[in-house]
Amino acid sequence: MSQPKIKRRVGKYEIGRTIGEGTFAKVKFARNSETGEHVALKILDKEKVLKHKMSEQIRREIATMKLIKHPNVVQLFEVMGSKTKIYIVLEFVTGGELFDKIVNHGRMSESEARRYFQQLINAVDYCHSRGVYHRDLKPENLLLDTYGNLRVSDFGLSALSQQVRADGLLHTTCGTPNYVAPEVLNDRGYDGATADLWSCGVILFVLIAGYLPFDDHNLMSLYKKISGAEFTCPPWLSFSARKLISRILDPNPVTRITIAEILDDEWFKVDYKPPVFDEKAETSLDDVEAVFQDCEEHHVTERKEEQPTAMNAFELISMSRGLNLENLFEEQQGFKRETRFTSKSSANEIVNKIEEAAKPLGFDVQTKNYKMRLANVKAGRKGNLNVATEIFQVAPSLHMVEVRKAKGDTLEFHKFYKKLSTSLEDVVWKTDDDMQTQETK
Repeated sequence: MSQPKIKRRVGKYEIGRTIGEGTFAKVKFARNSETGEHVALKILDKEKVLKHKMSEQIRREIATMKLIKHPNVVQLFEVMGSKTKIYIVLEFVTGGELFDKIVNHGRMSESEARRYFQQLINAVDYCHSRGVYHRDLKPENLLLDTYGNLRVSDFGLSALSQQVRADGLLHTTCGTPNYVAPEVLNDRGYDGATADLWSCGVILFVLIAGYLPFDDHNLMSLYKKISGAEFTCPPWLSFSARKLISRILDPNPVTRITIAEILDDEWFKVDYKPPVFDEKAETSLDDVEAVFQDCEEHHVTERKEEQPTAMNAFELISMSRGLNLENLFEEQQGFKRETRFTSKSSANEIVNKIEEAAKPLGFDVQTKNYKMRLANVKAGRKGNLNVATEIFQVAPSLHMVEVRKAKGDTLEFHKFYKKLSTSLEDVVWKTDDDMQTQETK
């Protein structure tokens, strides 16, 4: 990039771009400078953790997750702490979200959906047996590894905005309503295991049908449909698949099918392969204890280095699936939560162009170190739409721009970036092939 930018390090990890954001945490792409391994770094704010009196709960969750080593669960490697932050080092999974397969290719065959569902149940069963509940299972938390196997992310960490009350039950008002069990919406307390299973049932339905079983623009109507389990299976589902889905999407958590019963179900058992893995390897919890005892001698070193911003080859390759220049802003991208484009314009020119395009659309714009935060002053279906953008240097005269939804409704984000793209046509780099394609249209 034409000007230097601050590069951060935490201990032995070089911190890169933001790949996810939540209420309590940010997730950054990072690289272990000693081994070259790429990881995902989840960063929690200690002040928020203390404010919500969640230190002990989070410590217990993280300690348990570090002991979990399952082929269908994203691995937690280590935990570090500073004076103000908690850093959770997680396995970086490169295959994208399972949901993208539905967006890009439509519904799956029953055999393909069954394989992913079997892997999901394997992960859920293993974690439940160790007292860990996800509480927010949804397509965004189901990733695919290099080999196309399902990997559940945030297992045990998604409860950071929830607490167990004196009645011993979980209580929450957050989550994605379409995937949430009726007893969770009733807010009278619920069992984490049966609630997770309901979400698994919704996910199975989406994989086979290609759409949600419960959906309504009116939130109260949606809650009513979920509470009464008002859904209809599409005609192409086999009888045994319908039967299993109906037993999972039972609005009564007491009579809802259990994992043991799912494992014995005739549809589920077809071509079922139990997971094979070694969980005997010793794991130390010393780092977890040190972080939550907040001992200064164990604080990780945080450093900032001023150097030119450059994207390394692995980062570029890991993002290349979204870097199809012919389809940058076309409708077939579906309801993606991020998009990217390349430009031969200078970084400052790109920043100015985005700012000029966003303000007339009703966005406040904040810029720092070639990162931009666009906040819509008008609230949408899921609050105010916030969009994050970041500019990376690929080569001295070539930049890549990432445009990502940070908060709000995915559909509204999709509409926003289609409008934005119209204003940015002169900065998006087009190859000779692209130009010839446009001329022949």
